[in-house]
Amino acid sequence: MIVGERKPFDEIKAKVSDYRKVLVLGCGTCVAVCMAGGEKEVELLASQLRLASRMDKKEIEFAEHTIVRQCDREYTEPILEKLGEYDAVLSLACGAGVQLVSDVVEDVAVLPALNTRFIGSTREEGVWIERCRSCGDCVLGDTGGICPLTICPKGLVNGPCGGTNDGKCEVTSEKDCAWTTIYNRLDKQGKLDNIRRIFSPIKYSAQTTPGLQVNEAYLKVETEGTDGQ
Repeated sequence: MIVGERKPFDEIKAKVSDYRKVLVLGCGTCVAVCMAGGEKEVELLASQLRLASRMDKKEIEFAEHTIVRQCDREYTEPILEKLGEYDAVLSLACGAGVQLVSDVVEDVAVLPALNTRFIGSTREEGVWIERCRSCGDCVLGDTGGICPLTICPKGLVNGPCGGTNDGKCEVTSEKDCAWTTIYNRLDKQGKLDNIRRIFSPIKYSAQTTPGLQVNEAYLKVETEGTDGQ
């Protein structure tokens, strides 16, 4: 999931100060799981903003709404009319959600209330850890399902580096050495030969900016040279 965290309140407050009618819009998927942008977080932020605006003697109206996903037109376009009723939308979504909502309603300012951190997973209650860098050239099938680019502080695709000490990373003793972890995982799977491989450098050319992916089922088949048949 995409992990995000709320921006400092003073920064959010300053961003909305020039508007008179603001919709605080939540996202009910990734950022809701990490307790940054779901319905409860929308309610809390809207309440804080109302209180702050009254204390500053500013007449700003704050409304609340949460949709399943802000990064999907299926959920954003049905509320287009609602979005148009406001001077600004304060989005509690990842950067992708903020941008899509802005594309849907171009004449309304869409302001981010969150900082997008990383793609990760829940390690324990209230704690999330980065798992993926979206490099576009995945090696997880050869490294026991552990991403060296993300888990190793040095991002080594070939390791270990020689700086490991009792299974800990020399960068910080609080972190397990990624390649020691990979070794142990491959040993359990009977695939230790994998660690003897020399992996090619990550193909960063596989990443285009902005990235685009089209499911093959939606690709149009061109029939040039078939005489129109």
